[in-house]
Amino acid sequence: MTSTRKIILMMSMSLDGYIEGPNREIDWHLVDDELHRHFNDHLRDMGALLSGRVTHELMAGFWPTADADPSITGPMAEFAGIWREMPKIVFSRTLERADWNTTIMREVDVDRIRALKAPPGGDLALGGADLAAAFMAHGLVDEYRIYVHPVLIGSGKPLFPSSDTRTALRPAGTRTFGNGVVLLHYRAPDGP
Repeated sequence: MTSTRKIILMMSMSLDGYIEGPNREIDWHLVDDELHRHFNDHLRDMGALLSGRVTHELMAGFWPTADADPSITGPMAEFAGIWREMPKIVFSRTLERADWNTTIMREVDVDRIRALKAPPGGDLALGGADLAAAFMAHGLVDEYRIYVHPVLIGSGKPLFPSSDTRTALRPAGTRTFGNGVVLLHYRAPDGP
């Protein structure tokens, strides 16, 4: 029996639970070469990146040509290539077109998402708090890879919005990076 691809939520957050500050600032993210190599190692074999419009536009505004900058570090340059080549699915009701190997989906359709998971290939990396909330509401997240940065930012957009649903998760591991970021890795109770 072949297993389906997993949807893996990969997000950075502050210790107090925010993915961005009140003005969408992410300057508190502590992504150094060690953490970037870790991201590259996990993303390199993914089958696609799933994101919302805001996350996609943020990424598309920097990564397509980031490796042309001679001051960029090796792991960042490698990520630029991974990002360009990776199939991307952007969930947006307003985005008219997107470049860089990107498909636009208008809504989170459970049957279409399950169909995305069915073919063989790499797992699917999910990013963006609003999109993650929609996926979680439908029980579509198989794994959580939450990167907790050692900073309290006080306010902003929370990774996990209020919900009436309780979801018990199975621990799958932790890792502490040299810069103080801690990876918390969990699996959904009925996941692989």
